[in-house]
Formats: sequence, structure tokens, C-alpha cells
Amino acid sequence: MQVWEEGAIAMRETVEQVMHNLSKTVVGKTDAIQLVLVALFSGGHALLEDVPGVGKTLLAKSLARSIDGIFQRIQCTPDLLPSDVTGTNIWNPRSGTFEFMPGPVFSNVLLTDEINRATPRTQAALLEVMEEQQVTTDGVTRPVPKPFFVIATQNPVEYQGTFPLPEAQMDRFALALSLGYPTAADELQMLQGLGHRTPIDDLQPCISLDQVQQLRQRCTQVKVETHLQQYILDLVRATRQDEEIILGASPRGSVALHRAIQALAFLEGRDYAIPDDVKFLAPYVLAHRLIPSGGHKAKVIIERLLWSVPIP
Repeated sequence: MQVWEEGAIAMRETVEQVMHNLSKTVVGKTDAIQLVLVALFSGGHALLEDVPGVGKTLLAKSLARSIDGIFQRIQCTPDLLPSDVTGTNIWNPRSGTFEFMPGPVFSNVLLTDEINRATPRTQAALLEVMEEQQVTTDGVTRPVPKPFFVIATQNPVEYQGTFPLPEAQMDRFALALSLGYPTAADELQMLQGLGHRTPIDDLQPCISLDQVQQLRQRCTQVKVETHLQQYILDLVRATRQDEEIILGASPRGSVALHRAIQALAFLEGRDYAIPDDVKFLAPYVLAHRLIPSGGHKAKVIIERLLWSVPIP
């Protein structure tokens, strides 16, 4: 590993503090915490596909408190309107003018719970802000606070009354992952903690919003050799040519994977990316962007392609 300057080492220690902070509330989910931080520091967003009650909301709230950011939550339902997400203009009789009332997207960490229960029209209200970090209402464009990070959830089991996310919406998420059930030991630890103060009540910020922005910039400086960039392209292009895939990963998927491996390398204390970073992250970055054919599973296809695409 190359020698890092003192500033980068200090940033790396700050990241370790964030991971330690989150592990206090989300017990036994080190890999999931790391993946969410990869999404955050790569400048993307995270989609958590999991059953209720495994800690998705707790993870989002803990992250917001750890970075000292504004946390907002949207509970998606079929009657949720786009203006409930972005905000709306309200008439003020005293001033005789319309005043803009910001919606929950004007936050640093936005939890969009059960996003697939919102109608396509409301889901589309998130497209602009997730990609361009801004909201346009009545012809006026307003930037949202930085950093802006969306954690969306959906239940992979119950589909009654839901509206599956379109490809354009899925493509906005840098990573899609699952927390999964805790181990027996972790669940016992949770039960033994009942009756005490919730760990999140005592959680203190360990990083500022400005530092998050600096860490994002630092991640972009992680070295990705040309042969590794070619490996990313070979893998992504293979999804567009595979017989078991109707729709392959987009160029946005290539960019997301590139940025994600930079963030992962930084989180692991390296200033350079390696092929193993690509192999580890590809299922989380690419699978949700695919439309498989004939009942095939996207993650299984990605795993197969990882075996067939030559590693540099």
C-alpha cells in the first residue's frame, strides 16, 4: 500500500469512528454498514430490500445522527402526492404572496420507507433530486442541502398494493442490499439490552457534514488503473449481451461501480482499487439494474459473469 499523507490517515480514522458509531445501534451488521457508507461516500444512494423489523429505519436515523445531519422520513402510501415529497407553494394572506414550504427532501439523510407503495407519479418526484441534488417546483429550481443521501426501503415479500420501481428509478440507486435477520448471538444481545436506554439516544455526532463532503472528494482520488477500468467495462457490457438478460446495466451503472470501488478501497485503508473490490461490489451495484428473462435471478447471473469475464 502506498504511504498516505497525514490528512488522509485522519480521514480514515474518522470513517472508522462512523462505523463504530453505527455498530452500537445496528448490531452485527458490519458488512451492511460498510455498504451503506460506500453508497454515501461514493455520492450515490442505497436501496434496502428487506422484511420489516430488521433495523432499516434505525440504520438511517443512526447515520443521520452520526454525521450531524438533518433526518427526514417519508412513509410511502398510494395517496402520497409529489408535493408531499418536494414541497409546495402556499398562499400567505398577510404578505399577499405565495411562500414555498420545503418538503422532506430538503434534508441530509432521507428515509423513503416502502418506496414501492407510492404511485409512479410520486416516485418520479424523486428522480430529479436523486440525480441532480435539486428540486424544481413551479419553474423555480432550489438546491437541497449537501450532502444529500437517500435510503429507500421496500419489502421483497409483500407485493399487494405496490408499484414496482421503473428502471429509471432503480438506476438512481448506487447499491441495493439486504440487512437480513440477525444471528442468534446478535439477537440475544438485543434482547438483553431491553429495558435500558435505546443506544441511539446516546449516539453522538462523530463527523460533520463538511467532512462528509471532504471524504467524498478524497474517495474520487483513489487510483483505479486502466486495466481495472477495462475490467469494469467488460463486466458491464457482458450484462448487455447475456442471453438470460433482457435489459443490461446502463453507463450509469459503470460509473456507479467505478465510484463504489473507490469508496470501498478508501474504507479499507487503501489509496488504490483492486479486482477484488469489483468482484465484491458488482452484485450490489449491478444486479438491481438488470431485467432477467425467464425467471432467472439477477444476482446469480452477476456471479456467473464474474466467473466468465477475465480478471486483470
